Amino acid sequence: MGAGLGLALSSRGYEVSHLVRSERPVPEGTGRSLGMSEWRRTVAASQVLIVATPDSAITPAAQLLRGLGTVTASHIVLHLSGLHDRTALSPLLDTGAALGSLHPLQAVSDPGTAAARLAGAYAGVEGDARAIECAERLARAAGMIPVRLLPAAKPGYHAAAAITSNLTVALYSLALRVATEAGVPADDAGRMYLGLLRGTVENLAAGSVTEALTGAIRRGDAETVRAHLRALAPRDRTIYRLLGIEALEVARDAGLPEDAVSAVRQALEDGR
Repeated sequence: MGAGLGLALSSRGYEVSHLVRSERPVPEGTGRSLGMSEWRRTVAASQVLIVATPDSAITPAAQLLRGLGTVTASHIVLHLSGLHDRTALSPLLDTGAALGSLHPLQAVSDPGTAAARLAGAYAGVEGDARAIECAERLARAAGMIPVRLLPAAKPGYHAAAAITSNLTVALYSLALRVATEAGVPADDAGRMYLGLLRGTVENLAAGSVTEALTGAIRRGDAETVRAHLRALAPRDRTIYRLLGIEALEVARDAGLPEDAVSAVRQALEDGR
């Protein structure tokens, strides 16, 4: 994400340097890669520092920056974690720098695609007032839509992001395994179910969650639900049941009659 955001900002006229322990190649257009011998000078000459590390490395990175002795009250320091708030940068508190976080709410696996992926995506921002203003400015420069978050909201915000993105990938993997174990050709399964997933996302984009839900639970078809459960291995059956209960609540909100809700709930419970 650090290289991807750097590329997006570089393409919009920002001067970007990547501070790494050992100088290494970075994607073309993302700025300079500078080893530790260049950190002190580069930090002193910079206005904004972005800590683009795994969550567990944010505080150690802040300690490393503090040790340079060149972070001052004129600096703004942001990290990219969706989970942590500004306090992850606490080693820098006594510098007077404005501290905060900027979390692009987008799945970026290849820095080269980041500029296009980030355009139109949302970004969660929080921190000191000056840090928030900077994070919002950078988000907009990269084409994102900033949303201010309360520090206490970040764990739930990030859990929701993991459910939306990471666990969707896990569910897709589960679906492919169930299909291929049932006899669907593996080469066909990927194309078949990816097309279905795209259609589902399009339905969500076009309307509400209740409007997007389709299938047996939405119809109140308890016997189809029972057939699904019989076809699944015990572990997969548990996952289906738990998600089925959540889908049933959506179906109820969409107007599924209570007798049908009860029938489907009974089918899900019987599948234990």
